[in-house]
Amino acid sequence: MTRFEITGASAADMKTLCEWADEEGWNPGEGDRFAFAVADPGGFLVGRLDGKPVACISAVRYGGGFGFIGFYIARPEVRGQGYGIQLWRAGMERLDGRLIGLDGVVDQQDNYRKSGFRSAWTNMRWTGVPRPGDDAGVEIVDASSLPFARLAAYDRRFFPEPRDAFLSAWTGLPGRTALAAVRDGEIEGLGVVRPGSSAARIGPVYAASPQVAAALVRGLAGHVPGGEVAVDVPDVNPAAAAVAAGLGLSPGFETARMYTGPAPELDLSGLYGVSSLELG
Repeated sequence: MTRFEITGASAADMKTLCEWADEEGWNPGEGDRFAFAVADPGGFLVGRLDGKPVACISAVRYGGGFGFIGFYIARPEVRGQGYGIQLWRAGMERLDGRLIGLDGVVDQQDNYRKSGFRSAWTNMRWTGVPRPGDDAGVEIVDASSLPFARLAAYDRRFFPEPRDAFLSAWTGLPGRTALAAVRDGEIEGLGVVRPGSSAARIGPVYAASPQVAAALVRGLAGHVPGGEVAVDVPDVNPAAAAVAAGLGLSPGFETARMYTGPAPELDLSGLYGVSSLELG
């Protein structure tokens, strides 16, 4: 008899999950799994068929009231057999009682609506080599030169709950670059770039103005061989798409940010690129 069970993900499983995501065309960043794991070590679930991983989901808890669904994948050979929905139910149960967010691909959005999610905005992935430009009158510095508490406080303007463990790993893992924009001693922007299997991934991009956002993206691209980058741009901030277009990037892959309740109050006017489609 075929046996299906759901377990927590091991370190080896995390590598497999990212490989599956890459095969889906999502281009996860290299090393992302290490930051994902520290965000909520119990938040990654794997469905095993006779011991073989065949499906996965992440259901990451943040603080006391927020959760995020991602990595919802059933392998092609088991789709339509009910294993994916079992993972979905397990992930939702893990986040029961919280406001839940996700970034849903187009062909799954109707299913998410049936589960109580409602669209808050659309993310569009813009890709290319940014055009050169000016520095927007701010100093662009290595984010690691700033006290982490300041970076964490700044991040809280754009995310519903503290996520210090994730942020520390996300900005500090080897192979990636985190830059901050500073004016008169105050943080006016933050961005992170890390390698991907195709274009290098940028996220987040926070900025006090379109000019600062553009300067950050150009600065981050300068740390990428060849300079090609991809950033997931939210249409809830109209200036963000204008910045991407002005940099000469091209739109492509689309998702929707969806929530099970009212969208959290965030500084959306300063959000030019989301951190991660998998973890928010």
